[in-house]
Amino acid sequence: MAIHSMTVLARLYLFHRRQLWVAALLMIGSTGLVFGEPVAVAEAGAVSSFETEAAKDARLAWWREARFGMFIHWGVYSALAGEWKGQRVEGYSEHVQRLCKIKRADYLEEVVKPFNPAAFDADAWVRTAKEAGMGYIVITAMHHDGVAMYDSKVDDYNVVKTSRFGRDPLRELKTACDRAGIKLGFYYSHAIDWSLSGDPRYPEPNGPERRLACVERKALPQILELIENYHPALLWGDTPHLNPKELNERILLAVRKADPNLIVNGRLAGASHGDYLTTADRPAEFGLMRGPDERDWEAIPTTNESYGYHAFDKSHKPPAHFIRLLAKAAARGGNLLMNFGPRGDGTFAPEDQTILQALTAWWKTNGEAIRGTGRTPLAPQSWGESTLKGNRLYLHVFNWPADGRLLVGGLDAEIIQARLLATSGEKLAFTRLGADVEIRLPARAPDAADSVISLDCAERPRGGGPLLMQPAMPNDLSVFTAELLPAPTSKGSWKLGKGTSLTSHVQGWSKPDYAVRWQARLAEAGTFDVIARYDAPDAKGKTQVDTIGGKTTTTSGLTFGGDVLVSLGTQTLRGQVAETGLDVALPLGRVTLGAGPIEIKVSAGTITGQELMQLKSLRLVPVSP
Repeated sequence: MAIHSMTVLARLYLFHRRQLWVAALLMIGSTGLVFGEPVAVAEAGAVSSFETEAAKDARLAWWREARFGMFIHWGVYSALAGEWKGQRVEGYSEHVQRLCKIKRADYLEEVVKPFNPAAFDADAWVRTAKEAGMGYIVITAMHHDGVAMYDSKVDDYNVVKTSRFGRDPLRELKTACDRAGIKLGFYYSHAIDWSLSGDPRYPEPNGPERRLACVERKALPQILELIENYHPALLWGDTPHLNPKELNERILLAVRKADPNLIVNGRLAGASHGDYLTTADRPAEFGLMRGPDERDWEAIPTTNESYGYHAFDKSHKPPAHFIRLLAKAAARGGNLLMNFGPRGDGTFAPEDQTILQALTAWWKTNGEAIRGTGRTPLAPQSWGESTLKGNRLYLHVFNWPADGRLLVGGLDAEIIQARLLATSGEKLAFTRLGADVEIRLPARAPDAADSVISLDCAERPRGGGPLLMQPAMPNDLSVFTAELLPAPTSKGSWKLGKGTSLTSHVQGWSKPDYAVRWQARLAEAGTFDVIARYDAPDAKGKTQVDTIGGKTTTTSGLTFGGDVLVSLGTQTLRGQVAETGLDVALPLGRVTLGAGPIEIKVSAGTITGQELMQLKSLRLVPVSP
């Protein structure tokens, strides 16, 4: 009886605290926000009832077919272009309110109200995405600044009611997407809203009752409003760790009830409850994605290093980077949701237009090698990637062999014909060489970024085995296709980096028994120069990198150094890690290797720094006899 009484008292206390937060939020509403009625958040626990495999497969059918989409980070912050009162933002431009600590009242008067993207053309955006091969668009319906980019009846803090623009860009995009046959999805910041709560990472009250009040009064009503009025195909949540786990699950349950066919990404309620896994932000590299939770996944790279438009960030990657990243994602069974941050006037920046034009040209010839394809059956190949569609295997050749002989390692299938897509399906000669297939190619690659060869097979092709070393091109062994010894643990520091341009390496090499290993094979004997590539940012901050807002210094806070050993079968090469910097090339020597299988391993001789190095890859370059 006493326990029951205490439970009642505790519930009354929590209810009282929650009512205080609701009252506080209503006070915020009196300064410019007009809320609708609160939406009760259902109890968690029934989420799994919507997660049968059949239901999930039905939801994801169009998404798996598309393979390529456009992520659009666009809001009132775009007009600032990464600058506030003469101060350049070093970070994501969409975070300008937090980074420059702009008060809500100032943000409203100086950023939200003047916003007027007069050149915005929804049809032009959709046409651009479709021509580049993108089958879906995901746009920020509300980012962390709390400004809704549509006509919300829940909250007047939106571009229709509060800004000069006075139009509903999401309504216009929905109409344009429906007309063009492209799916439209919405990003919604369900766990951060600076217009209500400031930045939750600052030291201020942010307990579960407060988060519940924010969700009930604004986030969930707006999410349900978007579902009811715009019928999106996909909902993209973000930063779920800033909400209590149970609250995210309750939001997901409400979303599933509102539209069981709506795809939900893994950042709404955590990867285990989402329809697919989302990689780390700004990936430039990812692994083989063979884990049980990696059947469906999506990468979200940026053209430079900011998601929103940043006028001072000139770190744009070349178009070939994205063409190859797209092929790599499809080869591993994933999607590429490539981000663009339109300018404050509603147009794409010239640098982004250049990238889009290159994607459009490549897609026109090679789009069939991405759309509707699945995970490759082949082991990693030195020349590039491959994708599969039924009995047809597409070879994405990034590195064209100098001798015109392309060796496809471990392909188990009877080939009917081989065609080069870039030359109107020109037929190519091929020969079976045991477990491999040799294809004879023209002297020059028709596309320097990715030339695609189509192989029609008598049955669904199979593959496997170790990586086949090529005799007429450099062989780059990425750590993202290697085995880390010992296997990393969830709490350990020995692991792969996140795969961004600055973290595409192994981390935590602090013990001499750590190693990186590849299983490979040579079809014929050859001589190779061996080069290790690694990162080792100077601990004293001397390493310069181009980053958001201009050049900056970077430091890991660590020291690096020692002797590195590379064993190739029975032969061992040794080098000294002495040079600091990013993407350091360390020549290790020359080896002659015989035909057959070989184990290649990188290990430590001695470690004189806090870590040996941050290994990125091992390159074996053939040497002409």
